[in-house]
Amino acid sequence: MLLVDGHNDLPWALREQGEVDVAAPQPHLHTDLPRLRAGRVGAQFWSVYVPCSYTGAAAVTAVLEQVDLVHRLVARYPDDLTLAVTADDVDAAGGRIASLLGAEGGHCIGGSLAVLRMLRRLGVRYLTLTHNRNVGWADSATDAPDAGGLSPFGREVVAEMNRIGMIVDLSHVATTTMRDVLAMTTAPVLFTHSSCRAVTDHPRNVPDDVLAALAGNGGVAMVTFVPRFVSAAVAAWDDRLAAAMSVAGLDHRDLTARDAFAARWEAPPRATLDDVVAHLDHAREAAGVDHIGIGGDFDGTADLPVGLEDVSRYPALLDALAARGWSEDDRVKLAGANVLRVLRAADEEATL
Repeated sequence: MLLVDGHNDLPWALREQGEVDVAAPQPHLHTDLPRLRAGRVGAQFWSVYVPCSYTGAAAVTAVLEQVDLVHRLVARYPDDLTLAVTADDVDAAGGRIASLLGAEGGHCIGGSLAVLRMLRRLGVRYLTLTHNRNVGWADSATDAPDAGGLSPFGREVVAEMNRIGMIVDLSHVATTTMRDVLAMTTAPVLFTHSSCRAVTDHPRNVPDDVLAALAGNGGVAMVTFVPRFVSAAVAAWDDRLAAAMSVAGLDHRDLTARDAFAARWEAPPRATLDDVVAHLDHAREAAGVDHIGIGGDFDGTADLPVGLEDVSRYPALLDALAARGWSEDDRVKLAGANVLRVLRAADEEATL
């Protein structure tokens, strides 16, 4: 069973904390090579993330530096990692962990379709249209409405992504943006790290009508492990945190500020592996088993559910699904077959 995870923020963690030797155990991180092996990860989309505080040329520079970091990581560990751009590359990994790239935050293209095209030429296979703030041409789930979904330029971005085989990632975007993209895209989309709004009412999660629309689009919703997206109790705690930060004059959307404030605030409740299973069960029902996957968001969140503390824990999740009656075929689709189908579909009509 090939496991393909949709989103891991190790590259940004290494940028912030220093490029440690991930061939050795790194307990301060969620990810290292021994635990990726223990978790039976066959392919990983590494996020080349840029915070919203970077804008214009600084954001473009930062995303290129993140792409370079992943390329250097692969070169440093050739026995364990191999760069992958296509689904065929994943198939040919030969026991190494196929390393794919996904850019998080449309601000990283600096409003330039040329930058978008160059990221694709450098091997970046998806672009998350927004992060926690609007980008001017697409609305974020966690910002006040601006474009009303996609602006005319946003539609140009999506059309160009379809043309060059760059997958549209709808995690982080507003529901209006999700619907605008699904109404116009000619290729399947991904939600690389989002869960189900019907289970946990958080704006970062996917509503049922959008999950149902994935069958017609061919896309995949990759359920994430972020506690405030999978646990109603943690989501309520996070709402209180946002209010307290606002009183203190801080922006809850700023991840660095949020983590620092939360560390000295009241302790959050704990999400569990069972919370994630509830989202996977619902996603299978609402979208269909051909349209679901896994995007853990390891090293992109300060806390994780009990039972899913790091990348070594994927087998525990798949075992829990088997215990709930998920068939081998269902688990194969969830683990990686579905997202690889989307990757192949993106390439079928692409012209670079």
